Amino acid sequence: MPDPFEEEYLDVLHNIETALAHTYAEHTEMTDWDAREGVHALMRAYKAEARGRAAPTARLNAFAQDAYKNVQVMCDWRLGRATLLTEDGKPPDVEMSPKTVDEIILCLQRILRSIEMWQKEGGRRGYYNFVREFVG
Repeated sequence: MPDPFEEEYLDVLHNIETALAHTYAEHTEMTDWDAREGVHALMRAYKAEARGRAAPTARLNAFAQDAYKNVQVMCDWRLGRATLLTEDGKPPDVEMSPKTVDEIILCLQRILRSIEMWQKEGGRRGYYNFVREFVG
């Protein structure tokens, strides 16, 4: 039976996975640990925002920082805070309803669990090897 959460947020989860896959593709040395650290730091930042606090300082290596930034751009777009542009410089022709910060936090938590599961199952880049089949 399909997971109701994944059905409802499949588009958001796919967007986040695409941002991570793009980051992995840019950095052949990047591991799932780097992706997990970047996503976890971003999730903490959104949690702080939801509580009206300043985002905690995150000490991230370059790969984790790139993961953080790329996923943040995607999440900010899904929150309705940013505009994405296609390769030809135009906004995508996609109808999208903005999500709440709490919804984004839940999606990031789901991505974290996926990273951890696929890393255990497939090694240092198990998550990337899994998602690249779906996001190209």
